[in-house]
Amino acid sequence: MNLVVNGENLKIDECSNVQDLITKLGYQDQRIALEVNEAIIPKSKHIEFSLNEGDKIEVIKAVGGG
Repeated sequence: MNLVVNGENLKIDECSNVQDLITKLGYQDQRIALEVNEAIIPKSKHIEFSLNEGDKIEVIKAVGGG
């Protein structure tokens, strides 16, 4: 299936969930916020939230600083 992730096209396996995408992108051990079609998906829902063809996803990585 095709998604748009941070403005770029990405092809992933059918029946993928948000956790699968995070793993594919290499963000599994990082602090991120994830939005699908302008809705923030809480970390507690990543495994159960299924992705669909054409979803628009934004991944924001938390950066520490002061």
